[in-house]
Parts: sequence; C-alpha cells; structure tokens
Amino acid sequence: MARTAGIGHQDFEKVRTKNNFYVDKTHFIWEWWETEDEVTLITRPRRFGKTLNMSMLEKFFSLEYDGRGDLFEGLAIWEKENYRKLQGTFPVISLSFANVKETSYSGTRRSINKIIEKLYIKNIFLLEGEFLTENEKTYYKSVAGDMDDNTAAWAVHKMSDFLSRYYEKKVIILLDEYDTPMQEAYVNGYWDEMADFIRSLFHLTFKTNPYLERAVMTGITRISKESVFSDLNNLEVVTATSEKYADVFGFTEQEVYAALNEFGLSERAVEVKQWYDGFVFGSLTDIYNPWSIINFLNKKKAGLYWANTSSNRLVGKLLREGNREIKQAFEGLLAGEHLITPVEEQIVYDQLDADERAVWGLLVASGYLKVVSYEKYEEIEDDFREAKYELDITNFEVRRMFGMMIKEWFSENREDYNEFIKSLLSGNTEAMNDYINSVSQAVFSSFDTGTKPSLKTPERFYHGFVLGLMVELQGRYALTSNRESGFGRYDVMLEPLTKGDDAIILEFKVFQPKKEKDLADTVVAALKQIQEKNYKAVLTAKGIPKDRIRQYGFAFRGSEVLIGS
Repeated sequence: MARTAGIGHQDFEKVRTKNNFYVDKTHFIWEWWETEDEVTLITRPRRFGKTLNMSMLEKFFSLEYDGRGDLFEGLAIWEKENYRKLQGTFPVISLSFANVKETSYSGTRRSINKIIEKLYIKNIFLLEGEFLTENEKTYYKSVAGDMDDNTAAWAVHKMSDFLSRYYEKKVIILLDEYDTPMQEAYVNGYWDEMADFIRSLFHLTFKTNPYLERAVMTGITRISKESVFSDLNNLEVVTATSEKYADVFGFTEQEVYAALNEFGLSERAVEVKQWYDGFVFGSLTDIYNPWSIINFLNKKKAGLYWANTSSNRLVGKLLREGNREIKQAFEGLLAGEHLITPVEEQIVYDQLDADERAVWGLLVASGYLKVVSYEKYEEIEDDFREAKYELDITNFEVRRMFGMMIKEWFSENREDYNEFIKSLLSGNTEAMNDYINSVSQAVFSSFDTGTKPSLKTPERFYHGFVLGLMVELQGRYALTSNRESGFGRYDVMLEPLTKGDDAIILEFKVFQPKKEKDLADTVVAALKQIQEKNYKAVLTAKGIPKDRIRQYGFAFRGSEVLIGS
C-alpha cells in the first residue's frame, strides 16, 4: 500500500510517525559525521529537502530524542551498529531563519531576536538553582525581542556555553536557511546594516566558540566570505558544483521512478522527466525537485509546483532590472541556446547590480539554471583564466515559470500589450503607436534603474520588451536580437515558423537632438539603417521573399515612442 504523499511536511518525526512518503536520506548522517568538518555550509535551491534533513540531524543527535531509535528503524543509518550508539547523545541548538522576511532592518532584527528568545525560553530550566552565576542569569533574562545588537550577537555563543557545561558535552548547532534575511536585505535596501550584524553573529557562533562540536548551515546561496564569513577559516562550503552530498538533497531518477511505481504512476515517467528532471549537483545529473514530485504524487497531474511560489521575487528583480547583456543572454536561453559565461559562486549581494557573474551564480544556486559543463580555473603565465560555465534553463517547469514572470511585467497593461502585438503582426502602425505608448508609459520605470534615465531606459526597456515578444509569440516565430546579418547587427528579428506569416525586422533608436529635429527623423534613421546594412539578408537566404519582410523603426525620447515602417 502506498504511503501518503502529504504536502509541506518538514518535521522528520511527523513524517516518520504518520507514515508519510519519505525517501531515505539518512546516509547523510554518517557521510557528514565522518568528514569531521567543523562548520559545513550546504547550498541548495529552495524546496529541496534542506529543512527536513536538518530536522533529521536534530532528531538523530539531540539529547531530547535519546531513546527514539524508532524514528530511524528500517532506514540506512540504523543498519550501522556504531551509529545506533550515537543517537540522542549531544546537546543540539537548532535554529531557522526561513521565515525572516521583513521589509526593514528593524523588523528583521526583531524577528531574529524572537527566534533567539525562543531558544532561551526552551532552555529556561538552566535558570533553576545555582548552575548559572548571577551575572549569567542577568544576561539570560536580557535576551528578548527588543535586545540590542551586541546582546543578540553573543546569544547563541553563550547558550552553547551554558548547554555544554550543563550536559558536559560540546554542542551541535544547526542553522537552516541562513541567507533568507540577507536576500530580503538586498531586495529591500538595508544590506549594509544586515551584513554587519550577521557577520558579528556568525563570528561569535561559529568561529570563536570553544563550546562547538560541529555545525551545519543550509541556504540557497553561498554569500561571499567578505560579506559575512570574513574570518571563518573553519568553513567547509558545499555548493551545486561540489561532489559532496550530491544525492542527499533532491530525488535521484531512481528514487523518482520507485515513487511513481509505489503510487501506480509508472506510465507517467516520461511526462515527469520532461517537466521536472534537469537539476545537476556535482557530476550527478537527473536530479528532481522533491516539492514538485510530491505534489505530482499527491495531485496526479503535472503543473507548476516548485516554480509557482512567491520566492521568485528576487529573480524577477534581477532579470527585469538587469542590463542589456543579461536580458540578451536570457533571450538566448529562452530560445533554447546554452549560455557560456563566467559564474561567481560566492554571491556578493550588494554587487548584483554591477556584476553579471554574480547574477548567473545566483540563478544557478537558486536552481533556475543548471550547469551543463564547466572548465576549472587554469593558471596561465601568472594570470588566471576565469572558469567558463555552460548554462541552460533547468527544465520545462522552470521555463514555463520564466514565461509567466515575463508576462507579469506587462500585466497592468495586458490588454494594450496584446493589442500592440496584433497590430505588429498585421502591420497597423497607427494602432501600434497608440498601444506602445500606453505600455511604455506604464512599464518604463520597471526597467529603468540607472541614474540617467534618458540613456538607460530605452535599452533596458526594449530588451525587456523583446523578452515579452518571445514569450507571447513562442511557437509562431523564432525571435533573435543583436545578431549579424548583412553588414551589421540588427536589433530584433522575427522569423516565421509557419507559412503565411511575414518576417519582421525591428530597429530601435534613441532621439539625438543634435542630429534630428523630431522623432520622425529618428524613425527615418532607423529604417535607413535596416536598408543600408541589408539586415534582411539572413531572411532572404532562407528563401523568404523580400515582400514578406516587414521593417519597423522605433524611435525613443524618454518614455515617448514613435514607430514607422
């Protein structure tokens, strides 16, 4: 009889006692323990079982679960006699920052304070008798929701001291989703304050803590050492490109097929693979997202599960506000091409606006892109050649998610945008002008993050606009941008995939007051460039007649647009 594929379970004890569907990952316990790494940071995308595995570690090692071997009976770890003796033998501090998603620094600090306060309340028995000194009791009672930064930074360190003395054994510290507050700080503009506090907290908790036995941190990203781990030289970092623990987080294909068989869904294997396969950790391929698989087992139908959550906000911000190179690279990815680029695995959040490598690194760490292959750094005559990564969109589910995200950029003017596309395809320039100005007035600000809007906006807007066209016309046109044809590089080309549709060339130009009297002159210049550079050459070479190639010039002045043909 199939187990219950319950949704959202993250507590190991509940999963085991209620016979919920569970894939045995207990080999992680001995693999991690036998490395003897003091502090381990593991990065994996969201919904990849990080919280459940951290709960598993807590239930295995914590003194509170001494004698609860029943939770592990029948699992891989319980076959090892020496590990049975290890179960329930350590004081464990287990914390999670998963729900710290405030829009201000003060709100974030209060949330973290409450998490630490809850830890102190849980161990309130330490205040009984004469175990703690009067000064220690005074400090203990000062740990509260309104405590200052210094008190909070020392809190986990001091609790490690108290517990290790009480139990006469060093503590294991588990911190789940450590980087959630940092992502929110970046999105909401209080990065510097947050980084200063987290740096102090981590230094005292993981570096200068003589009461620490081992520690595990999990998160989505590997935040740069300079940002929050400046002096943690005892940190072992395991990212998506690492070989360590490659099969621990996420389901392997063998595990997915076994689950489909258990639930009587074996005939759906090809469909499931198309939708959800594609994650890569180290050299291990064909990894599936657990959240999507469990939802499929529960609902018996494919859909957007992992990708259809509110956690896409940061990714949407990076793509919408990204520069021309980022948007253009994404055009290629959406068109089915692979991207060859350097990737920065150590994320510096306050440099995401300026460093494309960090953007690609975050998209890989978050699971939206996968590493198909990569070259390691090589030293060449005292210089270092940057590693080149070959990236692709992870799977069909993620590709669908990106399409929905891009559509949402134009959601407030959805009707106008759709009417504009109809006019573009039919050649109605008068209607095109009416609709494009309605759209541009509303969405220009979404794409403009520069200090010189008159220069930055058109470029950012038109590449975001092109991504929108790609999504809307997918299956009907092959859309490319900034490619060579004739004697130059065209801006946008739409090549019809079926007979009966015209090919389309778009050229974008910014109004230049020193050369042009008005936007009409700019339109003429754009159309002239199409002709002089012979952009239609690539289309005619494919047998498309010249009279079936439409040409449009787009002229920009601020958020004002004029289109001519």
